[in-house]
Amino acid sequence: MTNTQLDDEIKRLIVDTLMLEDVTPEEIDLEAPLFGDGLGLDSIDALELALAIHKKFGVKTSPDDEKNREYFYSVKSLRDFILSNQAESKSA
Repeated sequence: MTNTQLDDEIKRLIVDTLMLEDVTPEEIDLEAPLFGDGLGLDSIDALELALAIHKKFGVKTSPDDEKNREYFYSVKSLRDFILSNQAESKSA
């Protein structure tokens, strides 16, 4: 899967999981913040999204991981997190 395909999958997952009615996957900017001023997601959305990512991609964050804010910053940072964690689990 290419980075672009993975980006599209993540965008679709965000829209579908969080049932965003006024946003299409194509409208989500790759590097725009997902929380706060960006897409406007909140902490409940983060939990739902983390669960969906775990189910779909087999990668998981720890609730007390200090880097969660980094991982969930944008679609691009989520993609990088998924790719690095999938690579780690394959080499483990």
